[in-house]
Formats: sequence, C-alpha cells, structure tokens
Amino acid sequence: MDKEHRHDTDDDAEAGRPTLKTLAFMTGLGVTTVSRALKNAPEIGAETRRRVQLVAKQIGYRPNRAGVRLRTGKTNVISLVLDTEEQIGGFVSDMIYGISEALSATPYHLIVTPYSRNNDPLEPVRYVVETGSADGIIVSRTEPDDKRVRYMTERGFPFATHGRTEMGLEHPYHDFDNFAFAAEAVRKLAALGRRRLALLAPPANLSYYHHMRDGFAEALADCGLTEVPFPAATVDHSIEHIRARTRELMQRRLRPDGIVSGAGAATFALVAGVEDEDLRIGDDLDIVSKQASRLLHFLRPQLHVINEDVRLAGAELARAVIGRIDGAPIGSLQTLSRPAEVESCPAAAIPDAAAR
Repeated sequence: MDKEHRHDTDDDAEAGRPTLKTLAFMTGLGVTTVSRALKNAPEIGAETRRRVQLVAKQIGYRPNRAGVRLRTGKTNVISLVLDTEEQIGGFVSDMIYGISEALSATPYHLIVTPYSRNNDPLEPVRYVVETGSADGIIVSRTEPDDKRVRYMTERGFPFATHGRTEMGLEHPYHDFDNFAFAAEAVRKLAALGRRRLALLAPPANLSYYHHMRDGFAEALADCGLTEVPFPAATVDHSIEHIRARTRELMQRRLRPDGIVSGAGAATFALVAGVEDEDLRIGDDLDIVSKQASRLLHFLRPQLHVINEDVRLAGAELARAVIGRIDGAPIGSLQTLSRPAEVESCPAAAIPDAAAR
C-alpha cells in the first residue's frame, strides 16, 4: 500500500472500521482507484465512481480525518458559528438541515460552534481560525461593520455570512431581502385599509434591521401611512417582554391598526398581547409577519405571512463557503432571496365573526 493511503487504513482496521482496503476488496478495484473514485477524480469513470460511493455509503465508510489532515492539511470540516439564543420556530434546525444537505455530496462535514450573544462573537471565530479546526466558517447575525468579517478577511480564511455588511469588503454571503419584505408587508396592510402601522424589528446593531427599517419607511411614505412606534422591543426579546410591550401599544388612544413583524416567534407574543386587550386579529388590526417555519396559520388563520426559506439559505451558504475554499470569485458567491407575495389564509378557513 502506498504512503498516500496508509493513514486511512491501518489505524481504522485495528478499530474494526471500514477502510479503503475494505472498499477495494468489496468492489474488486485497487486501493488507489477507490480513493480517487471517492474524491470524484475525473479520470475515474462515472459508473465506477457511482459504484464505489454506493458501497462506501452502504458499509458506513468514513475517511480518517486525522489521516486526511496529515496528507492534505485540510480538515474537511465546515464550522457553523451559531448564537445559542437563535429564534425558535425551526430557524436553527432548518439552517443546519440546509447546510448538511448541501454538504452531503461533498467530503465536508458540519460542526456547530455555539456562542452566547452575551459574549464576544469574535471569540469562537478566532478559536476556529487559530486552531485550524475547520476549513471554512459560516456566521449569522451579521452587522454592518462586522469585526468577524474583517478578521477572517485579513487572515484569508474562507467564510460566508448569513446577511450582508456595509464595510466596503467583498465577501461571500446569502441574504433574505428584508427591504422587500417590509415594503410588501406595508403595501398589503395598506390594501387592507390599515392606516397606522407599527414595526416590530430586529435589534438595531444587525444589518437586516437597517434593510427592514428602510423598506418599511419607504413604503409607509409611498402609501401615505402613519407610523406608530413600537415601545422598546425587538424580535430578539423574550416572548413575555414582547407580549407586555404589545399590551402597552394596544392601550394607546391612537393604537396601530396594522403591525409588521420581523420574526414568526415574535408574532406568537404579538397575538397574545393583542388578545390580552380583547382585540381581534383581522377585525381590530391586521398583522403581516415574516416566518421561517410555516406555523403561524395554525396559530391564527387571520395572520398574513411572508415565508423565508431558511433551508435554502443554509444550502446557499454551504455552497458559498466551499466555493471560497476552492478559490471561486467572490462575486459568484453572493446570493439574495426575494420574498414571495404575502400569503393569506383562504377565507373558507377563517371562522366568521358569529363563530368567534
């Protein structure tokens, strides 16, 4: 056996794990051919590659990462640096699913590197870069002037961000068009006859706050509507906090008759706060909410929603970071998802006033 493959067989064989030699025996091919087929080498025929990869999957073959790193200097790992307090409603699981699905046809594996938003978000990024524990990093909760982006750019470390920056630094990203979301939400509320609107937005330090806020303000002016400021709450606050602030908002003499919500989880609290004041969604006011989980119509059919495909975001981010590892031009690794039109529950599914 040549030196190239020794690390991937000897130690694993002693542990009883399938090795390249196991695959070679089962397919009747040489170890070198099997190794190259697993790497999708172009000199290996498509049928041979398919056969080897199928057998590898069936017997649970996994390359020895320590051996791979010794031979290539790569870990074949992508690190998702994730806030442990990310919103509920499927966001985290859908993001991980989308990334994992995109990585499944590659040699790369996903690890999640958690951090708390109470700590410095640069620390987990610095750890991964300095220890070389991954080949690329995906980060979320992107800020307009994001020190993580600057740090990784200066060190030439491959990465992709969920969200855009305003730093004058070109980098891979995938983003949802929150400007378009907010503008579409305002137009929907205007079409429903609502005139006084409130926005429950993300925290002001995040990039997508500015996009959402700008889209809301521009559409508000275009439609000739009035803003009712939301009292001291963001989509990041607890459900209890948002519920209490919503009650305060609904107690105002000139309360809003329409609300745009930047997150599905926050909308659960909005609905509770509105109903605490004996007001009805769809009658006394309307809500248009962004959601990642498609749960809101089960909560109240009267809600209007715009869906954000977080699985797609995960897949795009995986492709972007791998593209950067492979040296693809940054401009080809920047994608933006536009929202579809507002979804309203069919009228037949909404109980009439007498039934409520």
